[in-house]
Formats: sequence, structure tokens, C-alpha cells
Amino acid sequence: MVVSDTSPISSLFRIGQLTLLQELYFEVVIPLKVWEELLVLADYGHDLSALSDAVWLRVESTPPSVLLDQLKRTLDPGEAEAIALAKSLPAKLLLIDEKAGRQAAKMEGVPITGLLGVVLEAKSLGMIPSVKPILNQLIEDAKFRIARDLYWEIIELASEK
Repeated sequence: MVVSDTSPISSLFRIGQLTLLQELYFEVVIPLKVWEELLVLADYGHDLSALSDAVWLRVESTPPSVLLDQLKRTLDPGEAEAIALAKSLPAKLLLIDEKAGRQAAKMEGVPITGLLGVVLEAKSLGMIPSVKPILNQLIEDAKFRIARDLYWEIIELASEK
């Protein structure tokens, strides 16, 4: 079981690749604040039935803790709750993309990967034939920012050119 912040789920949802999370992890837990952030997609005309009907996606309340209070002082609420929830469960992995959130999770000893790590894992397990079209979709359709050097590093790691 993994815990996810908003970005990996919303980005994969926007490009129609949400099922990669189910195929890779079987169950993804998100804190209530992340669910609330995902619901905002409906304001942009997205049909959220793929999210609300996903039996593999579980919403949980993050228990109050000193850690959660500390994280909320420096991170957005979704990131703070995701890190605290991942630590309290404990989750085998936290899916998180934002730099400050990744650093905070590492400091707490929470194992992390980001959306690009998810895409690379899906490629290595044969779930997708190529990462390049997924990366391009993420950039174009989900407005996911990937630095040029990182883009080419991912392509190389996937043994694509």
C-alpha cells in the first residue's frame, strides 16, 4: 500500500493513465485534504467518476500529531497530510512531486518516489511500451513541469532515444 499526494493522481487522471497506480500498487491511500484537492478538478469540467469509483483508492483521515502540525507550517495542507499519513500507517512508499515535500518526507524517513518514478516503474514492468509519449502527454495535457535535462534523463533511464 502506498500513500499519494495530489499531483501524481491528478496528472495521471488528466492523461487517462490513472489505472497505472492500481496496476503498480493495488491500493493507494490518500488523506482527506488530497481528496478535497482532487475534487477541484470538477470545477474545470472533469468527470471525476474514475476517481470516485476507484475501489483501489482509499481516503483516510490523517491522525492529529506534532509532526502534522510542524509540516503544516511549511508545506501545503495536502503534502503535510500525505507525509504524516504515510509515516503513521506506515506506507511502503509516498508518491510526491513537490521539492519541499520530498525533502520533508526524506527527513522523516518516508520512502518516496514521484510521478516520473511511477512512469519509469510502469515501463520497466511492461505496463507501458514507452515513457516518451506519457511524458509528452503530462507536459501538454496535464501541464506537468519537467525540466529539459530531467526529461532526457528519464528517456535515457527508460532506454529510449
